[in-house]
Parts: sequence; structure tokens; C-alpha cells
Amino acid sequence: MTAGGPLWITGASAVCSAGRTAEAAWQAARAGRSGIGPIVAWNAAGWPCEVAGEIAGFDARDFVPDRKLHKLLSRMDMLGLHAAHQALADSGLLGFRDSLPEGERPRFNERCAVLAASGGATYSNQYDFFTLLSVAHGGLKSFGEELTSTVSPMWLLRTLPNNVLCYAGVQTGFKGPNANFTSHSVSGFLAVREALRLLADGKADRAIVVGYDSPVEPQTVLYFAGLGLLARDAVRSFDAGRDGCLLGEGAAALVIETADAASRRGAEPRGEIIGAGTATEAEGILAIGDEGEAVRRAIEECLAEASLEPDRVSMIAAHGNGTVPSDASEGRALLEVFGIEGPPVTGFKWATGHLMGASAILEAVLALLSLEHGEAPGIAGLRRLDPSLTGLRVSPSVQPIEGDTGVVVSRGFGGSAAALALRASRRG
Repeated sequence: MTAGGPLWITGASAVCSAGRTAEAAWQAARAGRSGIGPIVAWNAAGWPCEVAGEIAGFDARDFVPDRKLHKLLSRMDMLGLHAAHQALADSGLLGFRDSLPEGERPRFNERCAVLAASGGATYSNQYDFFTLLSVAHGGLKSFGEELTSTVSPMWLLRTLPNNVLCYAGVQTGFKGPNANFTSHSVSGFLAVREALRLLADGKADRAIVVGYDSPVEPQTVLYFAGLGLLARDAVRSFDAGRDGCLLGEGAAALVIETADAASRRGAEPRGEIIGAGTATEAEGILAIGDEGEAVRRAIEECLAEASLEPDRVSMIAAHGNGTVPSDASEGRALLEVFGIEGPPVTGFKWATGHLMGASAILEAVLALLSLEHGEAPGIAGLRRLDPSLTGLRVSPSVQPIEGDTGVVVSRGFGGSAAALALRASRRG
């Protein structure tokens, strides 16, 4: 991918409604099991949307054992921090660092980058003020007088959009370059691309990249429903009868290293990132072009960076959010780049919901597992392919993958699009 040599994936993790580990989530998708169900965070009966991809039985201690941190972290922060530590455990990176002579550890930490992709502040962050607003009866003086006795002084610390970035660095001791991205659905790919740049430019030897979000909250559901983006009961990507997306929560992380750094510590790669691309149509916050121009350009840039011809791609993990215009334009872009009867196409939002800031990295992790297993899970909600997308190789059942290379597509508001090319090292 770069003059500096290959960039290896040495660790991966995920937690979402479909499973509390990456493997569990992938196995659920392969079996056609969705993690989407009735919303339990509040009584959503009678709401325009009553279902989402929540993590069942959420207990903060399962994700962050240190109870002192529970007052400082939001639910989505805990998911992100958990995913970061699980990916590091998968990579064996901390164990290797701790085995080094004490004098070598500071330099190791300085060469470790930390990057995060988050959904930013959620509406629920403001709910702590509801009681105060009621007590103040609209009076600013009363509001100020009762503020400190009604709202926790920890409120600000819980609302910071870069909490996982901060705590991941503090808890691991990593002191290399760091950055946080809050660009909705494409945040994860922007964070990954920044990590690739840092490693390729020699600014770091390795990076932990984590995406996390928990957008299942009353106002977000109401606003998304008001925009006509949410489905009634299920995400039916590329289906003729699709009617929208559904929200989900969770986190995922990747450990990326230069091949040289990983080899020096005897690490075996799970895969390699070989290309990335981003583009935008710049037509408006919600408006997108009918032909998926940004998706096409992002994929073409990604393939060019990977020196990869379209016919050498073994699978595609599509954005597939289930909305009518997005699926139609994405499908057309895929057909234009890969042709009729191109590689198998899958997607995961039907099983997990749309994790917004966490979606891109989660789907990259699930795509990596698909390549490792040699199987692309079906899109279980698919009943009849949109006739305008005839030739797109999507299926409600599992499709075999012939090779080891995949492309993952992500889209966001403002007409943004991103693509990532992966090559798996393990096949089982």
C-alpha cells in the first residue's frame, strides 16, 4: 500500500446487539440472527419506531470493571473502551510491551498512536438538566442557583466526545499521535485512514483505532423518524420493499501495525489494509446523487491505492442502510465499478442496526471475519431484489468467498462516502 511496506491488522474486536465479541456477532449474521428487537431503554410503545439494536442486559461492570470510572463515562464510552482493550488483547501488544526491558518501554509507548471515531455528543447528555429546567420555571436566576445542587459536576466529563481517546491513552500508557473524528457514519474510516497516514509517514509504528456510538435514545429516534430514515420493523438492504434503517449501538476496534514492527515482535497478521478512498457529492446534508457518484469515486480511489483491479475483489461489505435512495445509488455505483455478477455483496446493518460513529469499523471487522471464514453472511431481510439493481450479487443466504480480498463501503451525511480494501491472512 505504501512505500513503507504493508500495514498489518494484528488485532480486532467488536461488541454490538448481535454479539458481545466479533466472532459471536459474525456467527449470528451467518446464521441469519438479528440483534434488533423492541427498544427497552424507554417505553417506545406507539412511537414511530419501536425497535433498535440495543445490547441486551447491559451492565457497566461487564465492560469497564473499574467502578470509579462509571461516574465519568457514558454508556457509549464504556463500549468504546471495552472494544479497544479487547482488540489490544487480540493483538498481544500489551503483553509484548510489558516483556521489554523497562528502559525500552517509553520509546515503545511513544510509537503507539491512538485514534477514535465517535458519534459526538448525544441528546441524552442533556437529560440531566430536565429536573432543573422544571424547578427553575424558566427563570435564569433560579436555574443558576440550583445548578450545582441538581446537576452532577461530572456532567461535563461524561459528555466529552473524545473520552475513549483520552482513557485509552491513559490506561495503556500510549503516548504517540492521537486524534478523534466525529463525522457520523464515515468517522471510523477517517480514523483508519489517519492511522494509515501516520504509519506510512513513519510517525508511529502501530495504532489502535476504535469506533463507538450509542445513538438509541428518544430524540434521535424521533428526529430520524421525522426525516423518514427509519424502517418500521427491519432493515431490508437492497430489497424492493425496503423502507429505511434502524439504529444500533456498539463499538469495534482494530490494531494496525507496520509489517516491520509486527514482525519484530513475532506477531502474526490477521489481515492487511491495502487501500482506502474517500469522496463527497456535496449536494446537501441529506441529498445524494441518484448514481452514487461519491461511492464510485471512493471505491475507485481505494482500488487504485491498493493497485487492485475490480475483478480481483472477492467480496463487498456494502453500506446497505436500507433507505430507498441510499441503497439504490450505492447499488448502481457497485454495478458500475464491478459490473454485472461481480463479487458477492453483503451487509450487516440488518443484524446490528446502524451504529453511526461505530458502523464503519464494526463492518470492517465483520468483513475481515468473513474473509477469514471464506463466507459472506446473507442479508436475512432480503426478500426480492430491487429490480433496478439486477445483477448485484446479494442473497438472503450465505455466499462462498473465492479469494481473500474485500472492499468495505461506508456513507455519511453531506454526501460523504468512504471505502477500505482488506486482505485476510488467515483462512479457516
